[in-house]
This record gives sequence, C-alpha cells and structure tokens, in this order.
Amino acid sequence: MNARGGRVHRLPHRHPLMTRIAAWFPMLGALTTLLVAWPADAALDTKAALRESQAAIGRAIGDYRLTDAEGKAVRLSAFRGKPLVVSFVYTGCFQICPTTTKHLEQMVQQAERAIGPGTFHVATIGFNLPFDTPEAMGDFARKQGVRNANWWFLSPEAKTLDALLADFGFLREATPAGFDHLLQVSIVDADGRIYRQVYGDSFDAPQFVGALLELAQNAPRPAQGLSGLLSEIRLLCTVYDPASGKYRVNYAILIEILIGASVLLVGITSVAIEWRRRRRVQGTPG
Repeated sequence: MNARGGRVHRLPHRHPLMTRIAAWFPMLGALTTLLVAWPADAALDTKAALRESQAAIGRAIGDYRLTDAEGKAVRLSAFRGKPLVVSFVYTGCFQICPTTTKHLEQMVQQAERAIGPGTFHVATIGFNLPFDTPEAMGDFARKQGVRNANWWFLSPEAKTLDALLADFGFLREATPAGFDHLLQVSIVDADGRIYRQVYGDSFDAPQFVGALLELAQNAPRPAQGLSGLLSEIRLLCTVYDPASGKYRVNYAILIEILIGASVLLVGITSVAIEWRRRRRVQGTPG
C-alpha cells in the first residue's frame, strides 16, 4: 500500500543470479553446436583411395552417356582424338570443390598458352545424383566463372555412375557434411586411356601442363612415384590433413570456440562470485 492507501503494482523481480545465467544460455548453445559440428575421423581411407586411383592409370574408359548443362546428350567417345581432362565434383560442396575448380581453370589457361587453345578437352562431372542435374552443373560453372568453350560440365546417368567412377578409380564416401573424395584430376589420352592422375587442391603447373605437353608431343613418360605425396598436399575434399592422418584444424572454428569458451568461463566465474557474495550478505559462510 502507498501513503494514499493505493496498492502499488510492482513488476516481478528477476534475481540477478538468474539474469546472468539466462544471458549465457545462447552462448552455451552456440558453443555446443560448434562442438557437435567438429569433424570426426575421415570417412574415406586415403591410402586405399590412392591405390584405386593409381590402379586406373592405363585403363580404357567406357563410352558412357552423360548430359551437358544445356540438356544435350554427350558420350565420352565424342572426346576421343584429343586429350581429355576430367574432374569430379558435387555441386553441394561450397568450399573445396569450387576452389579446386578455379585452380584447375588457372592450370587449363596455362596449358592452353603452352600447347595452344582447343588442343584438349575438359570435363567436370557431378557425381552426387540426383542433385547434380544439368541445371545444377550449369549453375556451378557460372558461379566459378568458367567460360571456356572446350570445357563441359556434365551429369552422368544413375545406372552407370558407379561404373564410370570405377573406371576413373574415383572413390567417395558420404558423410554428414557431404562427401569425402580425393581431389583428383584425371588426364585421359586421345585413345581414351587414363594417362596421369594429378592430386591436390593446388597442384603445380608442371604436373598438369607437363602431362598434357607429353601427350601433345606424342612423348609419353612414366608417372613419377607417389613418395612424399601424402605429406605435401591436401588430398581430400574436406579439411582432412594427409600429413597427420587426421582432420586439419579449422582455425576459424577453433578461434570461435576459444572465444566462446572464454566468455563462458567468465560468465561462470561471475555467477560464482555473485553467489558467494550473496551468501556472505545473508551471513552464511562462503
């Protein structure tokens, strides 16, 4: 009651301790989400994938039917007579596949300067069916800025997809985040046989241009060994680090987690201090 006999209406009072605890729930939730999303072990056996990929060298590729970004049927035999560069992607990949495609474009430009434009074909094939449709492949090409007239973005047929990938020695494993697969570029000779496999997210020009130059000069040479390969390049379409055999630390996420953990620790400390202060005020030993 107030001095005039009226009732005083007060808003419910939230305890300071509860206010602080509630304020930290969003941060705790964000931190939990990041920790749950932290990658586990790689789904793909890198060494087994490399063995399969290398075993494909010298193999004749079947005459598969694919569909280009404009919806037209294309057979692999149509690329015979010139070397063919083949890369596999899935359009749902938003980081590694686009990055490696842009790097491949730079290497293609260097190769064209060395041996001439139109002397080889390039095909990027989507393997995630039914999602890598001709429309999705066309959109992927536009996003990467690829305008080369000798570069096709293709969708395979579901019934022959596994056989196509097997011919190229290309393995992939589905994961909660997408796919683990080798970052592999296959160079096929004019007769439709795999001549060279080039690996990594940013391979050197001599590896790629050199192989095409050898084919252009009709002077094939044995591929160099793979010694030291695992410690030099990133092979998987993930944040997997072949040097350690584990996932590479994603420092952006790590920094976020450290910041979140620090803020959470400060919050817990503040809550503990407030709790001890209130106990002392109430005369209870802390």
